[in-house]
Amino acid sequence: MSDSSSIETLVAILRREITRLSPGDRLPSSRDLITRHGVGPVTVSRAIALLAAEGSVVTRPGSGTYVATHRPRSAGAEPDTSWQAVALAGRDALPDRPDEQSDAEAPDTIRLSGGYLHENLQPTRPLGAALARAARRPDAWHRAPAAGLSTLRTIFARQAGGDVGPEDVLVTGGGQGALSMLFRAVAAPGSPVLVESPTYPGALAAARAAGLHPVPVPIDDEGLRPDLLADAFAMTGARLLYCQPTFHNPTGTVLSPERRRQIVDVARAAGAFVIEDDFARHLGHGRPAPRPLVADDRDGTVIHLASLTKPASPSLRIGALIARGPVMRRLHAMRRVDDFFIARPLQEAAVELLSTPAWDRHLRTLATALQHRCVLLADALARELPDWTLARVPEGGLHLWLRLPPGLAEPTVADAAAAHQVAVNLGRHYFPAEPPAAHLRLGFAAAAEPAKLTEAARRLALATRDLGRTAD
Repeated sequence: MSDSSSIETLVAILRREITRLSPGDRLPSSRDLITRHGVGPVTVSRAIALLAAEGSVVTRPGSGTYVATHRPRSAGAEPDTSWQAVALAGRDALPDRPDEQSDAEAPDTIRLSGGYLHENLQPTRPLGAALARAARRPDAWHRAPAAGLSTLRTIFARQAGGDVGPEDVLVTGGGQGALSMLFRAVAAPGSPVLVESPTYPGALAAARAAGLHPVPVPIDDEGLRPDLLADAFAMTGARLLYCQPTFHNPTGTVLSPERRRQIVDVARAAGAFVIEDDFARHLGHGRPAPRPLVADDRDGTVIHLASLTKPASPSLRIGALIARGPVMRRLHAMRRVDDFFIARPLQEAAVELLSTPAWDRHLRTLATALQHRCVLLADALARELPDWTLARVPEGGLHLWLRLPPGLAEPTVADAAAAHQVAVNLGRHYFPAEPPAAHLRLGFAAAAEPAKLTEAARRLALATRDLGRTAD
């Protein structure tokens, strides 16, 4: 049993005991709890700390632990919040993020869902060392500049290439927060925003939360179609395009060199901005990623978004926006409204991480691991589920995009997969309008080990066979 599960078990036991005691009654000593429940002193100490934090007990050094006089509200005594339905009337409900991990997943579930690296693919030791070095800086807890540390902005500018300079960079709290800021800063509520179809659900959620209306523009094997993009700008009057030109989520498509120029030209002719979400630049499978759109843009058409959370850790909430002209001044103003600045220790840790040879070694190791996992899962699916259509074996990113055969519905397959302890992402969440067919997005980076991917494909085949027997 893991330490966390031992602590949770002991907390549950003590909560039951507390309900049978009166305020002020003394709980058994730590020594008694260790002997009675067969746990270690650290487990007891952390369980008591959790109960104290929630207000169930109070601790008195040298005396013991006692039932609190005012215990937290019991589970059956929920407050009446129905009045809030009236107070919130007229406001659209904020969209959910269906691609996030569910708390209801069984412990042995193989995760082909979500969009982050498993812990054993993250650079845990370099991250810890970077954070420790950052904490030792004498100015580690000083206020950070609103635009971000100059050293970190210089690193992001160098990664973007072209003539991008640190003055063009605004450090952000990860990619999702940057998207929310961008949509609110650039487009007025009620405006259309053009998006690839399919596209990243987090972008759809952020756009809708900002009051924007996503308008789909189809993609093909070469990425976003410039002809349909021009039509969409003309029909809608949109002044904003959101796209992922490199290792597109969910399909893995890379926008072709010719279209990279055409997309920017079409947007410039329409007087529109292009948000280039470059989240996967460090997620290639061994081949270098194409040059970012922003590197060849001198007129401020492209707003570039970069992030460190995907190749490093979900908790390294550091990203960057690259923009020129009045839009950057507007983003600076939005920064002053939203959060003033990004926490300096985290920025310093990012600088320490990106400035060491360990980061380059991690990226090389990660590229090899992702390429191996990608091919392994693709081969297993082709073997176990030959009637599922794989869009492509991508050269970067974290996912495979599959079209289900006719007659299979996404929710039905997902429920059957969950019953066989495999978590998947429904394809319909990646479309801003009606999906043309049933799809699933299957990730290969969140599983604990590569062998789990082969097992997941086997379980998915069993799940679909069970569906066929049920239909018969």
